Amino acid sequence: MEHAEHDRLLEACRDGLGATELVDRGEDGGARERRRLLHPRPPSRIRDATVTLPTSKPLESEVLWCPLHSIRTAKGARVTEAHLPAIRLRGLRREFGPVTAVDGVDLDIAEGEFFSMLGPSGSGKTTVLRLIAGFETPTAGAVELFGKDVSGDAPYDRPVNTVFQDYALFPHMSVLENVAYGLRVRGVGRAERTRRATEALDRMRLADYGARRPSQLSGGQRQRVALARAIVVEPRALLLDEPLGALDRGLREQMQVELKQLQRDLGITFVFVTHDQDEALTLSDRIAVFDAGRIQQVGPAAEVYERPATPFVATFVGTSNLFDDAQSRALLGHGGIHAIRPEKLQIHRGETGDGLPGTVAEVIYAGASVRCVVDTDAGMRLTVLEQSSSGHASVARGDRVRIAWAHDDVRDLVEPETAERRAADDATTDPETPTPATASA
Repeated sequence: MEHAEHDRLLEACRDGLGATELVDRGEDGGARERRRLLHPRPPSRIRDATVTLPTSKPLESEVLWCPLHSIRTAKGARVTEAHLPAIRLRGLRREFGPVTAVDGVDLDIAEGEFFSMLGPSGSGKTTVLRLIAGFETPTAGAVELFGKDVSGDAPYDRPVNTVFQDYALFPHMSVLENVAYGLRVRGVGRAERTRRATEALDRMRLADYGARRPSQLSGGQRQRVALARAIVVEPRALLLDEPLGALDRGLREQMQVELKQLQRDLGITFVFVTHDQDEALTLSDRIAVFDAGRIQQVGPAAEVYERPATPFVATFVGTSNLFDDAQSRALLGHGGIHAIRPEKLQIHRGETGDGLPGTVAEVIYAGASVRCVVDTDAGMRLTVLEQSSSGHASVARGDRVRIAWAHDDVRDLVEPETAERRAADDATTDPETPTPATASA
């Protein structure tokens, strides 16, 4: 497409209906250049078309159409490029009788992103996943996948696939037949589906297990079969509903590494539901923290942990010491709700020097770390986390100590209503208490 034609389309389509994505392919088949052009009508899906660029030889190209309403821009602005999320949720709400499971969720998930939805049981995260997959119909709001509103589409008409915690394998079929089942339903020929299913099993390091039945496999192997079955149909996004929840800790940690590597290799969007904070922090590019059907905070994993937005996030994602308004005024010189992580506190023996005085109430050995619970003279109970190289704490129960911290390590928290407004803004931005409590997830 010549630049003049490009400009003509732009002028014609300021108020148009769609956009064309042009992917220029180099000789090695890789994407050399990626642009999105406004287009008045949805063109046919074109593969291996030849386009002429003024400064280069013809390249292999692929043209995709997507709705213009998915492109955010100032009204009347001249647009030459736009980023479309893989998944976009707008005002999503799901009610079950008098119970509101999902309450006005707005969220953008980027293409190729490993995105986790983290929260306790009943927080709405799994319902959101089921709404994306098409297993639930929204009471209000919309689900868009790759620029198309799919809110009313059946699950099989959506370019996504789902992996469940119970794996949902057919016990009467072999492993190979299980993996090939989705291709069979889609009408793929026997030879082709056998080839693709075998490749998927090989990718999951199960090439020698095709003839076995699911009952002859370990939990980790069944999980890999479920993943192979999900990816063999080449979905544009993979939805994972607590897929590692039934595995023991060692196997779960091994599968976390494999999942992350699989997502990198495939280059597609993964949406991962979990209640396990460590799992979410380990795997995710970004995390949305859910509570009571709403998003409390969205951000990169490190940001959610290091800069929690609300008391809920501070205590659900990791462990935090919370200061209410009165305690913040006494300790910090200003009001509000604040939090500090136990590992950010320093504990010193003795009663002289800087710091908040107190008495060690408990010392809890936890392998790589030691947790010290201190009752301060100010009436607050604080938890301090020390790294342990020798297996011994620097203090003992009953010791008089001082607790100190750096000003920059104290986090200013906001009330949930304010956090929800901020989270909604963050979620739709393009991605590139009375007594100080110590709580843990």
